[in-house]
Amino acid sequence: LPCCSRACLRSSNLPKTNPHLTIRCFIGIKGPLRNMPISDFRKKKLLYVFNVFFDVNQSGTIDRKDFELAIEKICSLRGWASGSDQYKKTFDSMIKIWEGLKQRADANKDGQVSVEEWASMWDEYSKNPENALEWQTLYLRFMFDLEDASGDGSIDVNEFTSVCSCYGLEASECKEAFQKMAQGKAEVNYDQFVALWKQFFTSENPSDPGNYIFGKTKF
Repeated sequence: LPCCSRACLRSSNLPKTNPHLTIRCFIGIKGPLRNMPISDFRKKKLLYVFNVFFDVNQSGTIDRKDFELAIEKICSLRGWASGSDQYKKTFDSMIKIWEGLKQRADANKDGQVSVEEWASMWDEYSKNPENALEWQTLYLRFMFDLEDASGDGSIDVNEFTSVCSCYGLEASECKEAFQKMAQGKAEVNYDQFVALWKQFFTSENPSDPGNYIFGKTKF
């Protein structure tokens, strides 16, 4: 696998993740999300995914431009040239995910998804994770397939680290997160990944293995 950190940072037009961003936004729980009936632990997890995996240009909201930047980042990681079949497949999948997210979460129809809209949507998901929105299921599958670089139906520590470190996380933390997530196993298959994914967005227990599915070990 190519080294994700090198592959992504070579592209000067892609924003670098600010390691202090999530800290700033966690403090922001006292601000825009303070009145939402969600525990601080779950708010921290939701803000982390919002800031690191979705708000790629760090504008404070999610919009189509973030998805276009993510497409470039992902295709750079995998070495998929613009115009290739894999590039087109990635583009189509990501834009479909964006359109689904916008349709559900963009309550004021301004073409952007705010932190509040994001948290509200995932809070609804947590009440019935078996009835996920189409875009949420598409994104889950997309992330599994992206991490399963070998295409063998399971994710190992190197595949997991390659993708998560591309979003600015330290490789050492990603490896530790995988070990906690996999609970000592060498690989995680799709069914296990689905269960861990649901746990991330619903769990109130910091020690649950699903909390590590996005490469972070502490919230």
